[in-house]
Amino acid sequence: MELRQATKPYHTDHSIVYSCVIFCPKYRRKVLNEVLAARLKELIRAKQEDYGYTIIEMEVLPDHVHLLLDVDPRKGSNGIVGKIKGFTSHELREEYPWLKKRLPTLWTRSKFISTVGAVTLDVVQRYIEQQKNV
Repeated sequence: MELRQATKPYHTDHSIVYSCVIFCPKYRRKVLNEVLAARLKELIRAKQEDYGYTIIEMEVLPDHVHLLLDVDPRKGSNGIVGKIKGFTSHELREEYPWLKKRLPTLWTRSKFISTVGAVTLDVVQRYIEQQKNV
């Protein structure tokens, strides 16, 4: 079931309503070239159903990743981000062995996770979309 309030979609299963924003930074080394960025986006899209999230917006820059995800809080944003980072690190390092030589691990252990509250979902989406132009 989907409820709408203004332009922000909310989802419910009769007991909980949720919509979540997640930004995942990586090492600030500029290793995410266009080829890796495209592959990373494919990998993140591929795990939506398995891990239980929906991508609302995504942007990959050379030194970090912005994700805006719709996540059921019962599954835990932190755990889902950990799964995304673990899966993508494994796959990219297997497909692009030079990453193993350049970095001891692809992603930092840290991440920034925040829910949308003080601003609208549209504002966050525009912010992520405009990151390549900054």
